[in-house]
Amino acid sequence: MDPYGQLGGVGESVEEGFTSNAGVALEAGAAIATAAEVIAALQTVYDPEIPVDVYELGLIYSHDISEKGDVDVQMSLTAPGCPVAGELPGWVAEAVAKVEGIGEVAVSITWEPTWTPDLMSEDAKLALGMD
Repeated sequence: MDPYGQLGGVGESVEEGFTSNAGVALEAGAAIATAAEVIAALQTVYDPEIPVDVYELGLIYSHDISEKGDVDVQMSLTAPGCPVAGELPGWVAEAVAKVEGIGEVAVSITWEPTWTPDLMSEDAKLALGMD
């Protein structure tokens, strides 16, 4: 199987640094969510054309939680012309913002390093028949 044929697409292109925001600041002293809870939220977001979540696809490069419970996510896409390029970061931001103990969320697109199928988890590769 050609992974770029299945995972690439033609759609709205987004620029480096494109950011989607969600959530509201937590009150002082509020309990902060854990990284595991953020990862669980990331694993609920799917590209509608690929039956694997964005975390297992290797699209999430970082997910930093601040002392105030705000989260900064750096992610990429399978291709710059991904059909949901303009929407996927917003879906990620909304999913993370729903986590108890998370405040404001910013999800930014980066193209460095370029995403390749090598970034996918073994489970994702198996699910896509790329083992």
